[in-house]
Amino acid sequence: MDQRREAQANEINGSQSNENDGVSSKGPALRLYPCVEQKAENYEDLEEELEFSPHLYSALERHLPSSVLSSSRDNKVQYMTDILLRYSPRADRSRLQKHGEYRQKIISNYQPLHRVLYTMHAADFFVPSFIKAISENKEESFRKIMSEPSPGVFTFEMLQPRFCEMMLAEVQNFEKWVRETKFRIMRPNTMNKFGVVLDDFGLQNMLKKFMEDFIRPISTVFFTEVGGSTLDGHHGFVVEYGTDRDIDLGFHVDDAEVTLNVCLGKQFTGGELFFRGVRCEKHVNSDTQPDVFINRFFQQEIFDYVHVAGRAILHCGRHRHGARATTYGQRINLLIWCRSSVFRETRKYQTDFPSWCAECKREKEERIRQKASILKSELRLRTV
Repeated sequence: MDQRREAQANEINGSQSNENDGVSSKGPALRLYPCVEQKAENYEDLEEELEFSPHLYSALERHLPSSVLSSSRDNKVQYMTDILLRYSPRADRSRLQKHGEYRQKIISNYQPLHRVLYTMHAADFFVPSFIKAISENKEESFRKIMSEPSPGVFTFEMLQPRFCEMMLAEVQNFEKWVRETKFRIMRPNTMNKFGVVLDDFGLQNMLKKFMEDFIRPISTVFFTEVGGSTLDGHHGFVVEYGTDRDIDLGFHVDDAEVTLNVCLGKQFTGGELFFRGVRCEKHVNSDTQPDVFINRFFQQEIFDYVHVAGRAILHCGRHRHGARATTYGQRINLLIWCRSSVFRETRKYQTDFPSWCAECKREKEERIRQKASILKSELRLRTV
């Protein structure tokens, strides 16, 4: 019956769209029920040109009127864009448009120093052991090259020294261009006053491949609970610490499902990362649990990490952390915040405790323990 209703609705929607050539008196319209026979196209190759996420276009396509559904790809893209723009908040549309113009202005005027960085060259970027593990794409292969000094925190050799040198030189070249042209750039986030957004000056496609082909396979294995297998967006940037740069970084969580952090260099002392447990929004400011207690549930929450050039650290974005003061020299790190639109959408409807939050785990176990204790007491009373 559901299929029959859907078919009838499709016929009604189809006839309406044919009468109006797919456009209602109020503008472009969608059919109420999706066309189940339609196989949605992949729009990722148009990401640079699209106003919204390519995945959103793929999901929306099956709701197009028949007349539009059978038309050209360009026509479908324009039709869906018109609809999305109509329902997108004006402030968001304005912000996206301005950011797009900002990026285009940089890319049109900035001359890259090392063009090899702007397309993915795995053999030139990564150490052989990392490439081998990715090609095998098995948990045991990943664990061979990794250490897990604290639950959910993975460290491994990743970047070749030559890549680190070229990326440092590219960032310095971009900053030189910024100074010479007096161009005002956007910083990576609200916490860092120094550093650059790599996506803004042309490295977006390379970092997209970086995430999809070299971070997502690992995240699919180790960060499934937080959307590691559905990573589809990123924010790539470089941060700079030193006596004449940012000194340290306060306690925080990242706007990411999975975070990759790799030290590029240079010579420095200090700057250690300190971790204090994974938390959901409700418990982000809760206390770190004593070692004795956390050993029972999630082992250890207190962990400090010393940066080594070329060595990566991968962790859940909700893992609370900060950076201690860089007391000498200059420390520069490459970060990629990896995001999952699917995980973020499903999280809105979550009613139970998130299984990845250590404090939620502790509270649930405590409730179970209390219920068990009450049940034992009741049983004792019955036997008396």
